[in-house]
Amino acid sequence: MKTKNQLLSVLFLIPLFMFTACAQSTKKQVNPTKSITMENSLQKPGNPYYSHTNTKKLNVTDAEWKKVLPEDVYEVMRNADTERPFTGKYWNTDDKGTYYCASCGNKLFRSGAKFSSNCGWPSFFEQDNKNSVIYKTDNSLGMERIEALCGRCDGHLGHLFDDGPEPTGKRYCMNSIALDFIADNK
Repeated sequence: MKTKNQLLSVLFLIPLFMFTACAQSTKKQVNPTKSITMENSLQKPGNPYYSHTNTKKLNVTDAEWKKVLPEDVYEVMRNADTERPFTGKYWNTDDKGTYYCASCGNKLFRSGAKFSSNCGWPSFFEQDNKNSVIYKTDNSLGMERIEALCGRCDGHLGHLFDDGPEPTGKRYCMNSIALDFIADNK
């Protein structure tokens, strides 16, 4: 039974690895052998800043991010672009696991804090810890909102609203493309 569960876990992760590999930029990769390997984690060859264990604040230039991130991830995370509603890979999932920053691997949310908001983007009522997500005032589009940024790399994740469920009343409205997901082991 253990072997069957391990096989199912591997089969589940193969599409994630394929997506990661397919989404990588065709530009020169930065030291593709320097990646963190640990059980039940993602690897991002060419992105030396990606780690699920390192919580040290990053100070990386946008030019460097442009070299190591796929173009679509770069546009959302560094230029605060937004994916269209109901199109992201996580907006309507309820799998159990952990959500990480797609740029740096910082742990952001647990699936237990995810809820169906019907807004078209994945929504959470609380972050993993007080340093996971930081905030900035966003006055774009003629309105005042609270921008949610990765606490490690300052990458744009989405926005924070006060219309979420109890116990926090918050709705972290996130771009799927700004998130990586790793399912819990069964």
